[in-house]
Order: sequence, then structure tokens, then C-alpha cells
Amino acid sequence: METLIVHPANQEQSDALKAFMKAFKITFEAEKDEYDPEFVKMVLDGEEEIKAGKGTIVDPDNLWK
Repeated sequence: METLIVHPANQEQSDALKAFMKAFKITFEAEKDEYDPEFVKMVLDGEEEIKAGKGTIVDPDNLWK
């Protein structure tokens, strides 16, 4: 058979998928998110700042001079 990986967008979808799989006696494994939500927010905020032109460009050739 095959393995399916799903990415529910919220808890409601996650609960519905689990209920569906239990009803059809489909075995599944649930894993928690690996990253701290505050860290994820910090990274996403940083990406938004870069898109808004608030980032700093570093020339890698000048790092060791």
C-alpha cells in the first residue's frame, strides 16, 4: 500500500481527519509540530520585513576581511 501525509490547516480539520480514519479503521500516527510557535512567528515576521525592504544585504566576500 502507500503512505499518505496530510497537513490539516487547523485543529478542526485534524479532529475530522482522525475521526474519519478511526471510523474506517485506518491506522495512523500523529506527530506534534517540531518547532516552537514563537520561533516560527519570528522567522515569518523576518521574511515579511525582508519583503518590505527592511533587511540588510551582506556581501559574503567581505565576511572574513
